[in-house]
Amino acid sequence: MQGIIPKNKTKGTDFCGINNYYYIIRSDLGCYMQASNFNKALDITILSLHPACQNGDHYLGAFGKFYIIFQGKGTYRRTTNMNKDSDAVEYQLHPNCRNGLYYWGLPDHYYFLKPVSEWGVEYYKGTNFNKDECTAVYSVHPDVLNFLPGGLSMTKGPAFGIWENIKTISNDSNTPMTWQKKIIKRVGYNKEKMSQITHNWKIALSTSAESKDLLGLIAKYQFSFSTEYGGSHVSTETESWNEATEVEENLTFELKPNERLYLWQYKIGLGQEPVLFCRDLKIDDEPNPPTEVPLPPAK
Repeated sequence: MQGIIPKNKTKGTDFCGINNYYYIIRSDLGCYMQASNFNKALDITILSLHPACQNGDHYLGAFGKFYIIFQGKGTYRRTTNMNKDSDAVEYQLHPNCRNGLYYWGLPDHYYFLKPVSEWGVEYYKGTNFNKDECTAVYSVHPDVLNFLPGGLSMTKGPAFGIWENIKTISNDSNTPMTWQKKIIKRVGYNKEKMSQITHNWKIALSTSAESKDLLGLIAKYQFSFSTEYGGSHVSTETESWNEATEVEENLTFELKPNERLYLWQYKIGLGQEPVLFCRDLKIDDEPNPPTEVPLPPAK
C-alpha cells in the first residue's frame, strides 16, 4: 500500500505558513522545511527545530508569528522563530474541512492537505473553514512529498524486502571437499539513488548530528512505518547506513559429496529500487529464498 501518514499518527509533524513561505515541521527529524511553493518546489531550505518548539500537536502561522498548540498541557506557544525560539510566550488555551491530514494558515487564506485520492496528494485553499469557502485545490510536487512521513511511498513506491542469492557453492564430486574463498557482498544504503529526492533542496542544518545524512534518516523512518503507509514496519537501526560499498568476507565450508549451499543476502527498497543492503548472510542448502525477515519489528 501507499499513503501519507495522517497527522494524528505523527505527533510533532505539521504544516504552517507565514508571509510568503510554507513550512513542514518534522519533530522526529529535529528539523523543518521552508518553501515558497509546494506545486513547483521553489526555495526549499531545511532548518533545525528548537527543542522548545518540538512535539506540538498543531503548528499554525498567523500575524507573522508561529503558534504551537500543545493539547496535553492545554497551552500554545507563540514565537517569531522556530529555529531560535525567539520572543517566545506560552498561553493557555463545515464537515468538508474536517478530514485534512495537516492544517496551516497564511494571512489571507487557510489550507489543509487532503487525504490521498485517485488524484494523488492535493491541498485545499480557502478563506473560511467554517463555511467551506474553497478557492482552489492544488497537487503537491514530488520534491515536497519526499519530506512528508509516508511520502516516499508515493514518489518511489511501497517498501519491499527480498532475499538475493549472491553465491551458490557446489560439490559435484563423490568425495567431501573443503571450499575456501573470498566472497564480495554489497553493504550499506544506495545513497546515489536516494540523493535524487533532495536535488531541489537547500539543506541548512547545523545542530543535529543525525541530520548530516538526512537522506538515510528519511529512508530509515519510511521502512519503520506500517504497510498501510508504504513501510515494512521493520527497524534498521543495527544496519550500516553508510554509503553502500563492496565488502570482502572469507568463508570456509566443508561440503559433503554432491552437496550444494546457497548464500543469501537480505535487501530492502522502495518501489523497484533497492535502498539498503543488510550486512549478515544466511547460508543453507535450500534453493528457495528464506521466508523469515531478518530485521526486528519497528517499535
